[in-house]
Amino acid sequence: MRVLNLWRMDLVFLISGVSLGFLSRRQGTRDLLRSRGLRLMLPLVFGMAVIVSYQAYAQGVANGLVAPGFGAFLLRYLSMAEPWPKRAFDGAEFGITWNHLWYLPYLFAYTAVIALTLPLWKSRAGQWVRRRFNGLRGWKLLLLPVLPLLAWTVLLAPHFPPTHNLVRDFYLHSIYFTVFLYGYWMGVDTGIWKALERLRRMSLVLAVAAIAAFIALRLGTRGAAPSLLMDVLHTLYLWLAIAAILGHGHRYLNRPWPWLRWANESVYPWYVLHQTWIIVGVTVLAPFALGPVLEPMLLVALTILGCWLLTDGLIRRFNWLRPLFGLKLRRAKQQPASAGSLPPEPGWRSPSPRA
Repeated sequence: MRVLNLWRMDLVFLISGVSLGFLSRRQGTRDLLRSRGLRLMLPLVFGMAVIVSYQAYAQGVANGLVAPGFGAFLLRYLSMAEPWPKRAFDGAEFGITWNHLWYLPYLFAYTAVIALTLPLWKSRAGQWVRRRFNGLRGWKLLLLPVLPLLAWTVLLAPHFPPTHNLVRDFYLHSIYFTVFLYGYWMGVDTGIWKALERLRRMSLVLAVAAIAAFIALRLGTRGAAPSLLMDVLHTLYLWLAIAAILGHGHRYLNRPWPWLRWANESVYPWYVLHQTWIIVGVTVLAPFALGPVLEPMLLVALTILGCWLLTDGLIRRFNWLRPLFGLKLRRAKQQPASAGSLPPEPGWRSPSPRA
């Protein structure tokens, strides 16, 4: 988990930037803010009120600061009239929480920054910067994008540890917005994707070497390794891992797949639902003490099954539910589509189709 956590959300924000790169070709500032605001903020509000509430309840009960009884908890949670005990659950000081849905307001904030400054990015200077980034090749593509990430890590990480507080999360904002901007620049350029494909093996080897050195130093020095060296290895691994994933993805996955459109429309509802299903599974399975092998396997299976049943059996089928999970309305004349033939979401298309 620690190895994956060093780059997984950065990759998600980069992909979101790629999506915005496609959308901004045909939408202006007003359209981007309206469409992205609806697609991001409506699921956030609904998710905080309905989906995430059980997570807060389960955490509060586990901490011994919330009385059992989800119905009573939900009424108080939605009213936000009475303060909760301190640290009853994450976000208790605000009366309501977004838990794993923090990604949505962060993404909307970054999208708004790009949308409001769109003339700058489309200006001659903005296009020059984009061309310079997309023109990176060879070792420059593997090393130069690391430098801003390293600068933010050295300058901001010691003073602003990650909080997922939208207002004060300066270090994470600097990292996430930087990779989001990388994705925005890369979205419509074919050359950089081909360059990442050519470098896929090298970036993978270097990524493995960087994380191996990171782990060896952390274990060998018991956390006493020079912080600058650890920061260098951390940020180097972050970008090399992303470069390896993008390069291999472009090489092996850049073609139509039977399930691609289904997965494309499923990813948003699954994201909204998955963590609550995990918590439900934990509360159900923990009393049985099934051990460190069977219990996680059942937990993963329950989470996947729950997300699939709710998404395919309910959310996709009703137009009044679809916007609450970030999906476009289905046209009245359109019949329910089978898996593999669902309409694609905007912006989630191959940067360089082979056929």
